[in-house]
Amino acid sequence: MDNTALIQEVTAKANTWLNGNYDPETKKEVQQMLDNPDKTNLIEAFYKDLEFGTGGLRGIMGAGTNRMNIYTVGAATQGLANYLKMQFPGLAQIKVAIGHDCRNNSRLFAETAAGIFSANGMKVYLFDDLRPTPEVSFAIRELGCQSGINITASHNPKIYNGYKAYWNDGGQLIPPHDEDVIKEVEKIKSIEEIKFNGDKSLIEIIGKEVDDKYIRAIKGITLSPESIKRNEDMKIVYTPIHGTGVRLIPTTMKEFGFKNIIHVPEQDVVSGDFPTVVSPNPEEPAAMNMAVKKAIETNADLALASDPDADRVGAAIKNDKGEFILVNGNQTAMMLTYYLVRRWKELGKIDGNEYIVKTIVTTEVIKEIAERNGVTCFDVYTGFKWIAATMREMEGKMNYVGGGEESYGYLPETFVRDKDAVSTCTMLAETAAWAKDNGMSLYDLLRNIYLEYGFSKEKGISIAEEGKEGAEKIKQMMAEFRSNPPKEIAGSPVVLIKDFNTLVAKDKKGVETKLDMPVTSDVLQFFTEDGSKVSIRPSGTEPKIKFYIEVRGEMKSLADYDAANQKAEAKVEAVKKSLGL
Repeated sequence: MDNTALIQEVTAKANTWLNGNYDPETKKEVQQMLDNPDKTNLIEAFYKDLEFGTGGLRGIMGAGTNRMNIYTVGAATQGLANYLKMQFPGLAQIKVAIGHDCRNNSRLFAETAAGIFSANGMKVYLFDDLRPTPEVSFAIRELGCQSGINITASHNPKIYNGYKAYWNDGGQLIPPHDEDVIKEVEKIKSIEEIKFNGDKSLIEIIGKEVDDKYIRAIKGITLSPESIKRNEDMKIVYTPIHGTGVRLIPTTMKEFGFKNIIHVPEQDVVSGDFPTVVSPNPEEPAAMNMAVKKAIETNADLALASDPDADRVGAAIKNDKGEFILVNGNQTAMMLTYYLVRRWKELGKIDGNEYIVKTIVTTEVIKEIAERNGVTCFDVYTGFKWIAATMREMEGKMNYVGGGEESYGYLPETFVRDKDAVSTCTMLAETAAWAKDNGMSLYDLLRNIYLEYGFSKEKGISIAEEGKEGAEKIKQMMAEFRSNPPKEIAGSPVVLIKDFNTLVAKDKKGVETKLDMPVTSDVLQFFTEDGSKVSIRPSGTEPKIKFYIEVRGEMKSLADYDAANQKAEAKVEAVKKSLGL
């Protein structure tokens, strides 16, 4: 389609908003886009409909069919409501829980959704103010809801907002519900089909009573209360990066027994503009700067940060020189898995019927920690919904110890079915207290894990390819890796290839075995003779292709750590070169 035709198409769509039953503020914004000689914003706002994907909605806020606004949120909610009625026809009262984060318009979108669900005859539990994503998952289970939503764009920039949909187990939608809800949302062709006039009698505001139950549940997962008591004055810096964690994380850590929680006052300010950071993502070092600075000033033991909806955690620990270093998501998951498995074992809670869950792109060290200690490890697709799906499947059959992914998400309990920064922060603090009780810092603990289970270094690389041409390029890259897979990577022969698009694994002799996964996914993995693992997948939410590199090494003593790290860094570079990155 040439630019003239495209402008005609988006102008026609914009005029339906201008002349339709939309609010004056929206119409004013649409008119400004139509009047502007530069049609860039008009095209971006109307060239397509904002897609309700398998994780819900996520997009830039503003007027238009390709934007987050009360009308796109409304269509998503009406579609979900229609699907709930189909799925629970005999239920006297369908119930949903609704939460939201700190972002601009989050409360408006949450109240809009509450009105629509209630207008469809559903009982709505709406949080009185911003809350962590995991608490919404908790509330769905606790209140016996059939579904729930959280208004959040996680760690995206401030211009974004989003809509996460959950099922009755508190986990995000998985097949067949995700695809079937999408179909119902796509059927909504006009705002006249959306029931905006809510029934206030069906909306119940919830708050502190759910907070108290949630905190009480988290307190119940402690494994080392004596260690906490002996190290109750341990200095822990915490920042919510302007987000929802400010409501519960300091309180929960204090309830756990930690008395010395040090705040970063500037970042305790709740704001959807995230004024002190470029990006509110604890995966990015810059987002941790103020917490690390405060930790240095106060000579703290540990610095923690949660993202705006408080499901991811970033951490900084002291090395053997007294300097603060950032730990990545793999290392956090490793330390938590090690601690949980070890304490379960010490407390006599492991009898061979326990399991952990990790994603296929997360470090293999976690699997070794589990299996060497008699704990089963399940590998699932990227995305915490697959960890939650495994928990649902194993409920009543096996005992869940913990689960996590390399992208800074972890869950050390079963009463939530999404990654949980609230419980993870408390459990990381408990791990630090236990390590201290055993004469170690968290840095010592990390090095001891490497010493016992083998050194590992991980590197994630994202290559952005914009637009239709970029999408084709990504598709071609995946096709090339499939048709001409590498025979060796960084000088080590490839001994196993897993293709999750065909669900077939092929070893170096060409012997094929079936991969046991619930659905197919566009992911390739290459395993080498020396223990390296390379995973390749197109991003599901951005125009990117992602490479996850893991190389293995050896440590004979704690003193070997720096040398092993340097050697691994060189090996990562060799892997990148082999892959043409």
